[in-house]
Amino acid sequence: MSKHLIVVGGGAAGFFCAVNAAAANPSLRVTILERSGKLLSKVRVSGGGRCNVTHACSSISEMVRSYPRGQNFLKQAFHQFFTNDTIQWFADRGVGLKTESDGRMFPVTDSSETVINCLLNEADKYHVEVKIRCEVTNISCMGNSGQSEFNVRLADGNSFQSDYLCIACGGFPKLQQYQWLQALGHQVSSPVPSLFTFNVPDGNLKSLMGISVEQVRIKIKGTNFVQTGPLLITHWGFSGPAILKLSAFAAKELAGLDYNFTIIINWLGDTNESALLEKLKVIRKEFSKRSVINKNPFGLPVRLWEYHLQTCEINPGWNWADLPARQQNQLAKILCTQEFRVKGKTTFKEEFVTAGGVRLTEISPATMESKIIPALYFA
Repeated sequence: MSKHLIVVGGGAAGFFCAVNAAAANPSLRVTILERSGKLLSKVRVSGGGRCNVTHACSSISEMVRSYPRGQNFLKQAFHQFFTNDTIQWFADRGVGLKTESDGRMFPVTDSSETVINCLLNEADKYHVEVKIRCEVTNISCMGNSGQSEFNVRLADGNSFQSDYLCIACGGFPKLQQYQWLQALGHQVSSPVPSLFTFNVPDGNLKSLMGISVEQVRIKIKGTNFVQTGPLLITHWGFSGPAILKLSAFAAKELAGLDYNFTIIINWLGDTNESALLEKLKVIRKEFSKRSVINKNPFGLPVRLWEYHLQTCEINPGWNWADLPARQQNQLAKILCTQEFRVKGKTTFKEEFVTAGGVRLTEISPATMESKIIPALYFA
């Protein structure tokens, strides 16, 4: 009799697992169970609708440094399947990928539908059974002679049996949502949000909404968490790659602080305060007869420059030569070490990431199989 694999989750990971398992094992029956009525919904919105498939990095040691947690686990897993394998997999199926200046790789069509159609076509080609609106509420496992047999129960009362089971449903925001996995004997680390923007209730920032700065340095005060990169000012506070990376790496610590903390922004990237003071002396001589409002020597957006001058009580009509020492020192301090109080987080609607879940120590990185229950896999 043919064996049966059930994949819980109809997202990118679930489909990729299902179609590859079916292709490698022609006699294997493969079924995807998706809770919602939509398939590959996050693929559709990924990369602004273009689908950020992978990253142009051929070094495993370099790639794992971009992950906030689980580097040792990923290093072993990446030796089984890495970026070059992803690129080749899609190329073999007629989907070419292109690399952008920041290393992100997209389909040459610039459309996530290309990736979605590829996965759906593969599922159809290898007769993968796809069932939507199938919410899994309980899994039980019976085993004999080293073999597992799974009973997967759904919210509507129906159930499925399988010989293999892959959990590819992503993370859950609440610990109690993992009870059906804990019942199998797996330990779960408490989930916390891991990709979010910072809510800063500062009325002055609202006038700066929409401004982006290409290279800033942001530090969480009282910690070693630091990130550099682009920053976006929003109507609720701060967003952009630098903020999102910071939220990911400090996810557990920020949850412990109940999302009330202080950040320090260096608007000039890596320029420190003492070096800036020396630079300001040169600027005052070089542009002595130019007004501080019209001569912005740091390339900052105009509205942001005006905001800094106002914060430092600098008269915009002053010439650089007339800038008092107190305001000069204050400007250097604000540009390099401006502090903002963060009170709460704001999550994206479609790109929310959870840290936590099933313990990595209980999963084999080479196969993604459970160390506790044979034939149970995770993606």
